Amino acid sequence: MLEIERKFLVTSEDFKTEAFAQNRIVQGYLSSVPGRTVRVRIKGNRGFLTIKGATNESGLSRFEWEKEIPVDEASALLQLCEKGVIDKTRFEVKIGNHIFEVDEFYGENEGLIVAEIELKSETESFEKPNWLSKEVTNDVRYYNSYLSKNPYKKW
Repeated sequence: MLEIERKFLVTSEDFKTEAFAQNRIVQGYLSSVPGRTVRVRIKGNRGFLTIKGATNESGLSRFEWEKEIPVDEASALLQLCEKGVIDKTRFEVKIGNHIFEVDEFYGENEGLIVAEIELKSETESFEKPNWLSKEVTNDVRYYNSYLSKNPYKKW
């Protein structure tokens, strides 16, 4: 239940031709207090409830629990969420032995494209595609919970 990930800005849309899957995602937050978020997500035709804990000192790891729920229940829970819904398309791109999840945001966060990679350890090496740019792993502005309240277009 430990999530270890790194996050990067994306400089071009070249990743789209490399993607093997893509899904529209709509998500909101039932709680986005520091150190604990409770997220409701609809990804394609599936619903999810996710709880994430505080990020560790390195900024790379945190507790994560996720449970699939019926999509109609996820839709109902979205109505209870805090203001600010995230709308994005997630592209999955395999590079070497890893899969990058690249999120292209819409609405108030349009213009932002962020790639994440999940790792088995904080020191695990990985191949970096040419469309990756600046690492923003430790920058809370790029957390979806932050973007839901402080949209990218208003920075």
